[in-house]
Amino acid sequence: MASPGEAVVKESHVEKKKKPPARYWQESQEEVKDENKVDKGKNRAGEAALQKKTQKAKKRKQEEHQRDGKKFRSGKSDPFPGPAPVPQDRMQKFKRKDKMKKSRGQTYKLKDIISRTEEASEMSQKQAARVDLLLPEDAGFLEGDEEEDTCTISQQDIADAVDITSASKYFNLNLSQFGPYRVDYTKTGRHLLLGGRRGHVACIDWQSKQLMCEINVMESVNDVKWLHSETMYAVAQKKWLYIYDSNGIELHCIRKFNDVLRMQFLPYHFLLATVSATGFLQYLDVSVGKEVAAICTKTGRLDVMCQNPHNAIIHLGHHNGTVTLWSPNQKEALVKMLCHQGGVRSVAVDKTGTYMVTSGMDKKLKVYDIRAFKPLKSYFLPSGASCLSLSQRGLLSAATGDIVQVYRDVWSTPVTKPYMAHRVRGAVWGLHFCPFEDVLGVGHGGGFTSMLVPGAGEPNFDGLDANPYRSVKQRQEWEVKALMEKIQPELISLDPTQLGQVDRATFEQRHQDRVQALGFDPLAKGKFIPKHKKKGRSSAGSVEKRKKQVAHEDQRDVIRKTVEDKMTIEKERKERKKTTAALSNQKSALDRFKK
Repeated sequence: MASPGEAVVKESHVEKKKKPPARYWQESQEEVKDENKVDKGKNRAGEAALQKKTQKAKKRKQEEHQRDGKKFRSGKSDPFPGPAPVPQDRMQKFKRKDKMKKSRGQTYKLKDIISRTEEASEMSQKQAARVDLLLPEDAGFLEGDEEEDTCTISQQDIADAVDITSASKYFNLNLSQFGPYRVDYTKTGRHLLLGGRRGHVACIDWQSKQLMCEINVMESVNDVKWLHSETMYAVAQKKWLYIYDSNGIELHCIRKFNDVLRMQFLPYHFLLATVSATGFLQYLDVSVGKEVAAICTKTGRLDVMCQNPHNAIIHLGHHNGTVTLWSPNQKEALVKMLCHQGGVRSVAVDKTGTYMVTSGMDKKLKVYDIRAFKPLKSYFLPSGASCLSLSQRGLLSAATGDIVQVYRDVWSTPVTKPYMAHRVRGAVWGLHFCPFEDVLGVGHGGGFTSMLVPGAGEPNFDGLDANPYRSVKQRQEWEVKALMEKIQPELISLDPTQLGQVDRATFEQRHQDRVQALGFDPLAKGKFIPKHKKKGRSSAGSVEKRKKQVAHEDQRDVIRKTVEDKMTIEKERKERKKTTAALSNQKSALDRFKK
């Protein structure tokens, strides 16, 4: 048997002591302990949150100190505190308008709105100036070797020197059967439209050389023009105006527009402006298909036409040497300018709306400043220019017979020789610079020629306005936005900046007419009539007392007006006195006869 010391004793559950039942006074003590524990936990969590807040506040203060140019932790200070300054000339490039003068009569709400719009305009101006530094592309020009003239460099030499993509943009289309041709590019510069005199019409994606459609209308074609996108174009045929889609399907035949010779499309107004052999200038709203205006110019046959991209004014050239400016809002010409001694052959306006170039039968090429309507330069061309076109960068192309010449800086410096020259296979009938590309499209009797002109196109495009690489979905969205933001034809004027101003003379005239019609002035301030009060507060004495309190407010405007009148009279008197004193000091030849 094992000894009792070595035996292992197993404890049974019977011997375990049970917990005594909980009493009500013990429960209250335990709850107090638990609450103390919870409070301690909460206090610890609150302390942690406060520490985080203080850390964030310290970081924020450090960042503010860094912005203010104060020292960092390392002890160094920011050498260039604050935002980077923007050069003033670059700011001036993106300036939209001058600041408005706030008059006394404006309410505080109107003043607040004006100040906010000015702040937003200034901020957008600064952002545009900053982003302008980041534009990747830069415009370049053709530069020859020492004592080499750039106009002697041929197109084949340029195509051999440039890269493969640029060299593919120089090509010729032999279409001698249906020529000569009119030319037009889309706003994005991606698609080309050709219209032959003998009825041939073709749409081409000229960069990929893909033919979109090709038709023959079986009658003479005077002009072709793309509409708001590459899905539709207008063709001025022998009798009427036709609208086709990009597949060559006829959409509309507009018989109100007959004998059309030239066309221009206003992209922001969705207006197609046409001139005819009968002397009519007509406007068609392509968004709704209605005629907006029909103006009889009373100047005979119209075959010279261009538009001002800045204010959408139409420029027409006439056989008597005058150029007239037209708007759909007036039946008479806005401006008449005598530009040439003979008939006007072609007109072109730059994209800023500052300069106009004209060529006439007197073999002269003239440059005008449209702001002052004065001539700046005049050049003599041996054969005269039949077609003119201006690029986005200010290059001027002029066609004389079968030779195309390109000039540079026509309005800034006197030009003695062309920048580039090229001979085509027939007489030139149409010229057009391709947007955002260094390409000039030439339509002539032998077909079409795409010339390389370095420095002609704008290198940086606005993707929201004209994106050459947009997809079908992007084009559809752009079309919807453009239709919603369409400018009404009533807003077309010579000076677009006048739209934000108030025509005070017209307002006063309307107010006088209204006063005469009604028999009283509706805007006049009425006499103060005290409100009737109860409980004996509308007695005769209290009413008179309230009237006296308001009486000085009615007199304030009268007093201010009389003071202003007195000041103006005093100012005029002083000026008169100064002039008389200055005249009295001057000696006259008759003073010798004075005794």
